[in-house]
Amino acid sequence: MLKLPKLFPLVLSAMVFGSTGNAAPAAKSQVPERSEIPAQYKWQLSDIYADETLWQNDFNKLKTALAAIGKFKNTLNQSSENLLACLKLRDEIGIISGKLYAYARMHRDEDSGNAKYQALTGKTEALLAETGTATAYIEPEILALPEQQLKTFSAQNAGLNDYQFYFANLLRQKQHVLTPAEEEILSRISEVTQAPENIFQMLAYADMKFPQTIAEDGGQIQLSEGRYNALIRSADRNVRRQAFTNLFNTYRSYRNTYAATLNASVKKNLFYAKTRKYQSTLESALKSDNVPIEVYTNLISTVHNNLKPLQRYVALKKKALNLPEIHMYDLYTPLVQDVSMNIPYEEALILVKDSLKPLGPEYGEILAKGLSSGWVDVYENRGKRTGAYCWGTHTVHPFVLLNYNDRYDAASTLTHEMGHALHSYYSHTSQPYVTASYTIFSAEVASTTNEILLLDYMLNKITDKQQRLYLLNQYLEQIRTTVYRQTMFAEFELRLYEAAEQGETITADMLDALWRELNVKYYGSDIVYDTELNAEWARIPHFYSHFYVYQYVTGYSAATALADKIQHGGPDDRERYLTFLKSGGSDYSLNLLKAAGVDMSSPKPIEITLAKFSARLAELEKLLNGS
Repeated sequence: MLKLPKLFPLVLSAMVFGSTGNAAPAAKSQVPERSEIPAQYKWQLSDIYADETLWQNDFNKLKTALAAIGKFKNTLNQSSENLLACLKLRDEIGIISGKLYAYARMHRDEDSGNAKYQALTGKTEALLAETGTATAYIEPEILALPEQQLKTFSAQNAGLNDYQFYFANLLRQKQHVLTPAEEEILSRISEVTQAPENIFQMLAYADMKFPQTIAEDGGQIQLSEGRYNALIRSADRNVRRQAFTNLFNTYRSYRNTYAATLNASVKKNLFYAKTRKYQSTLESALKSDNVPIEVYTNLISTVHNNLKPLQRYVALKKKALNLPEIHMYDLYTPLVQDVSMNIPYEEALILVKDSLKPLGPEYGEILAKGLSSGWVDVYENRGKRTGAYCWGTHTVHPFVLLNYNDRYDAASTLTHEMGHALHSYYSHTSQPYVTASYTIFSAEVASTTNEILLLDYMLNKITDKQQRLYLLNQYLEQIRTTVYRQTMFAEFELRLYEAAEQGETITADMLDALWRELNVKYYGSDIVYDTELNAEWARIPHFYSHFYVYQYVTGYSAATALADKIQHGGPDDRERYLTFLKSGGSDYSLNLLKAAGVDMSSPKPIEITLAKFSARLAELEKLLNGS
């Protein structure tokens, strides 16, 4: 069924693996406290609410609105005025809900151990569950209207024009919408079904502690998720091996708890899929975006047909690093160790702005404003959520969470998240609330287009052989981690849900075995698979947003095609892309992308992306061989 405009805003995240890192000064062995981070590197959540009195006022206003919207129950068939008034009030509820939750949740993400914002987030989630219950009758009542009556209402009342795509999409999914009473029951249990993700977040980001590990200077530092992503790239193999072993042994020690938590999330999604009469959980996840199942399965088969370049890359890395054997912890270290690509945050701001000039002056002005006006929370601090994300809120500018660590990949993450931010900005300022939220399928396109533009900018700018080797390695790592690795994640999810749907028990041993099997399949026989790697599945937060990660791959493939058009096409290509950013959720994602110039119903964009990987790999091989 078409869900309500999202009351739990989508957190658009770059995977924590290889995209974020340590923000603390190198001289410090401990992760800094929030209070130690200078104000100019913190986001300004006061732009949502200047103080918590205003937050509480909106909280109370939402309660009043929930009582008011109940008065429309059983009246939507009486007049177009009733229908429009109800939908407008629901929009207002959605906007207020989004602001309330964003403020509480992002404050919690600043420090997961902060009891005040844990409580505020919980309080908000409880009210949001009431919100879902109070509005649960709306879609069943609309679907109960004869289609001709709905058309008549729309013709009578111009105010309903904004809702035409919403109506069409709702009718498309009519068979999966339940009775008003059943919808109310599902809404009432939403707070309970949020538990697996909440438990994962508390365990991974607040309760679980990592041991000390060896630093680059030979001393000991406290390991964290942010620091791991820097240490795993160390030129010192002992540093990255110890970081790998310490991190994954910590996850392994909780593997049964993580397995039970993931199992609960899987069962939750199975329950919703069966209750809504879908044939599978995969169908239920894709249907709301009108994405055919074949897009998902063709992605996996297309990547399966192109695994040899990935395995060739692993073999090349082993040879280039002069290793007797290569382990997974060796894959992240740059091929060229004596090249300095240290990029402090202030320099990254200049690089990002310069690399995105092909998108035009308007885009550049909005970008500059966002980077200087409290949109971004830059550095790691104790208790801060790992990884990176952009959070869009209607009527307020977007916010970006980083854990910046002065490396090239951190600059790439910055431009990635600002791609999300400007997509949200354009959508929210160009579309009414009902069509302002773009789908997950579209979400990764804008962010990845920015990443590709940055890397192409760097490769066009730099002629030094060693730096080109470094950047080519970065490009290949980007496709390895975004296309190959995320497809492996997507296949893991598909296999996991197929097993669950067939009644197989999900245990830590089962998950370990499946994870190892897929790693061997994708990376081939040249790599050594350490036992610690088997529990890596426990570390991945995206498995709590089921069938999400495949869209990193489709997004990257679409972005590859669009970035080429933006750089080498004419002004019309750029305008079509900006129109895509402004379109929000006003049409199905496949249609919006096709209008922008790329057909994602075909495997061709993925094939083109993997062909580009193979070509860049050949260029890297030539440089390494001195030819």
